[in-house]
Amino acid sequence: MPDKPVTSLPARFKQLVIKLTAHYLPDRVPIAIKLALSITLLITVGMSMLGLTILENQKTIMTKQMLGMGTTIANQLAGSSQDMVLSDDILGLKTLINNLVDDNNILGAIILSEKDHTLASIGINPDISVIKLQASQNIQPTRVHHFTWMSLNDNYDTEELITFISPIHFNNLLAGHFLITFTKESMAESLQQSMKVIIIVTIAMSIIAIFLAFIMSRHLSKPIHNLVDASKAIGEGNLNFRIYERRNDEIGELAESFNQMADGLLKKSQVENVFSRFVSSNVAKEIMDNLDEVQLGGKHVHASVLFADIVGFTSISESLPPNEIADLLNEYFSYISIISKYFNGHIDKFIGDCVMVVFGVPEHNPNHSINAIACAVMIQKLAKKLNISNSDTDHPAINFRIGINTGDMVAGNLGSHDRMEYTVIGDPVNIASRLSSVAESNQIIIMDELYNQENIKNRIIATPYQTINVRGKKLPVSTYLVHDLKADFSKNIKISLDEIINHNLK
Repeated sequence: MPDKPVTSLPARFKQLVIKLTAHYLPDRVPIAIKLALSITLLITVGMSMLGLTILENQKTIMTKQMLGMGTTIANQLAGSSQDMVLSDDILGLKTLINNLVDDNNILGAIILSEKDHTLASIGINPDISVIKLQASQNIQPTRVHHFTWMSLNDNYDTEELITFISPIHFNNLLAGHFLITFTKESMAESLQQSMKVIIIVTIAMSIIAIFLAFIMSRHLSKPIHNLVDASKAIGEGNLNFRIYERRNDEIGELAESFNQMADGLLKKSQVENVFSRFVSSNVAKEIMDNLDEVQLGGKHVHASVLFADIVGFTSISESLPPNEIADLLNEYFSYISIISKYFNGHIDKFIGDCVMVVFGVPEHNPNHSINAIACAVMIQKLAKKLNISNSDTDHPAINFRIGINTGDMVAGNLGSHDRMEYTVIGDPVNIASRLSSVAESNQIIIMDELYNQENIKNRIIATPYQTINVRGKKLPVSTYLVHDLKADFSKNIKISLDEIINHNLK
């Protein structure tokens, strides 16, 4: 058995970090936090750069002040000690330098002869060898020279010192050197104190910046969140959602543009809803989605057409007032519209008491023929059920005669540029209308060509009917009378008449 691969420790650690990151970190960082962090980082970096600049400038100024002060003091003391050096007044020289160390910044002083012999010394001073080396490196031996060096203090910590060497001259002759040593501790303490103040101020400003930046970013991101919520509402179908916040800036213009867009979508939806009441919903959708391409013309399609005509409507209309006739037609046509949609058909037009239903356009459906027949069977069953329910009322019995045909026809926008409608025309349409006119009450008539299709005769119960003459055809055509759908097929139609009736009553 092969050994299992061993995962290295770095790989395991990497996987653990990825899991923890995916679990605890959010999927996205809010823009308010991004703005707050950006503003805080900008202020912190700016304050840090400003603090470093101030510290560097302060260090430069203090260094110049120390050099100026040391040079001045060294020159003055060298001049004061000139006569005492020439006269070997050691006591006077010691008295002179003893008064210097009382200053906290002066750590030591030493007076040397022209042969580098120590005449007087007090406090901390560099070695004679260092002094000789620095004196020899002085480019201008007639001027004050300075150098820095390190020394151990009482706490055994290194301390940076600066020593000034001033030559003692007499009539242009070198009589000796006067050295005075200063500590840089006060300057370092001053710089350190300044740094602490700058750090405290930077931290305080950063905290204030975080607070202000978060408030500012929340104020700036709030309208963006409103736009996101509005977009989600529009996406969910709430076209009445509006942004009522008014701002005199770019975000305000964006909100106004969004409201205008929402108004346009609402109007488009309203137009589409109203338009779908005059034409089928799928035809309305296709036209609304291609408004720039709406023009006269058609294309050849293979589809099915159903004509359903109310039997004896003339006598019914004579016995009822006009408003009841309109209510009667609207009720039954509503039922037919629901059934047609269930079988993927759409109502092409209403012609008085007759309705024309088309299957297979504008979207092609390979089952348009059987869908048309199933729709007709469902219409006849619905009419029978409604007649039974209305038998105890004054509501007249309504019966349909239906003709169905399938074939190649032209589908498209027909009419004129000022007035057009989406419909189908051709011989199959005319034959379907003819079949409807020859059918009797509660009958469904189809052509023998339609019945003999493989996917039709095995699914319906039909018997030969009669031959009829059709305009445009020399010989009579044979027809079939459809009684019902076969059980194997009808059981797959998961719709009940009660559902249709209840849906129309809502």
